[in-house]
Amino acid sequence: MKNKLYYQFAGSCFLVVFMFLGYVVRFYPEWLKGFDQTITGLVRTPYPFANQFFIWYTKFADPLTVGILTLAIAFILFQGKYYAEMLWLLINTGLIAGLANPAIKLLFMRPRPTINHLVTEHSYSFPSGHSTGSVLLYGTIILLLPQFIKQKKLCLSLQILLGLGIFLIGVSRIYVGVHFPSDVLGGFCFGLAWLLMTYPIYLEKRFVWRFKNKQK
Repeated sequence: MKNKLYYQFAGSCFLVVFMFLGYVVRFYPEWLKGFDQTITGLVRTPYPFANQFFIWYTKFADPLTVGILTLAIAFILFQGKYYAEMLWLLINTGLIAGLANPAIKLLFMRPRPTINHLVTEHSYSFPSGHSTGSVLLYGTIILLLPQFIKQKKLCLSLQILLGLGIFLIGVSRIYVGVHFPSDVLGGFCFGLAWLLMTYPIYLEKRFVWRFKNKQK
């Protein structure tokens, strides 16, 4: 894969940003105060129907929603004998978003923002699980789409929509008051780091598995 190094370099950059954010959150949280307050103030500017929209939209990255969508997509991939795609999706959403992200929260134990919450959350704040989960579910779909949609314009349009959707999930977590912007940024960086660093590995395994199946 000629672009392997580009993906892994980009993933490494996101990992470095995530680790830096984690270090600051753990030891120097006051450094992020201005950034978090400024972005939160911009995002939480009241708009007509914004409350209803973001309370509804943030559910697209709830653990239950991610779980249901993951199982449905995994079933479709299994039926089509796309085993490498199915395994990569399950690892991304189940192992990393479902288990690793909550465990990482326990390392930082960052309290939630003290502003009014529009939804109920009980875990720690950094990194945002919804942000990580949205990147790992919808981001995986973005990277898999070219295999299933050969019309380039349609494929690109769907990828852009999914990318915008991921961004809006991050915005929704700030708007409903349960995350600092740095939590969302951390979740995005963690998810992107894993996604981009494992994408070349998935492509290699897919090639090997399909070659073996053809030999049978």
